[in-house]
Amino acid sequence: MSVRNIHPIALDIIQKEHEHLSAVLQGMLHFVREIQSGNDRQDLKLLRAMLYYINEYPERVHHPKEDQILFAKIKERTHQLDNELDAVSEQHGKGELLAHRLQDALLRYEFGGQEAFAHLHTLVEQYAHFYFAHMRAEEERILPVAKQVLNDADWKVVDAAFVENQNNLDKTGQRYKYDLLFAQICSVAPI
Repeated sequence: MSVRNIHPIALDIIQKEHEHLSAVLQGMLHFVREIQSGNDRQDLKLLRAMLYYINEYPERVHHPKEDQILFAKIKERTHQLDNELDAVSEQHGKGELLAHRLQDALLRYEFGGQEAFAHLHTLVEQYAHFYFAHMRAEEERILPVAKQVLNDADWKVVDAAFVENQNNLDKTGQRYKYDLLFAQICSVAPI
């Protein structure tokens, strides 16, 4: 067991990103459940914004940091999570594929009408449950082991990479774009 003198900033970043993603997933579930209950006056632009957020932030920013930095560092220190880490990394790829299927289902609903809704509804429910389980596995299984096996020097490397990633997003204006998109989603969705 490692003795740490620092609080890992990377864990705070991951937690905040998981909270944002959870809020968007809850919004997606609410959206399709409202339509299911007969409120078909939902603005499809909102669901498109949620799908755009999922495609852009978790798939392009959040997952690569976990896979390439944190998970790699855990694998350097222990092999007790090799199978779980491989499974979670594989889920990252699967999540991107599922998000694309959701976009296709939304287009089919938008242009095909009510008969295409059941498929969209099913995919949103499946995606949300998949992603909640994925985040739970990271938070309950992987991050606790990371806290045990990574030492201060490891966390400094991980934290520096996560902070550098955030700084790069700030330099390009991407983090502002993602934060603005998230705020817009929250302002119109009952999250």
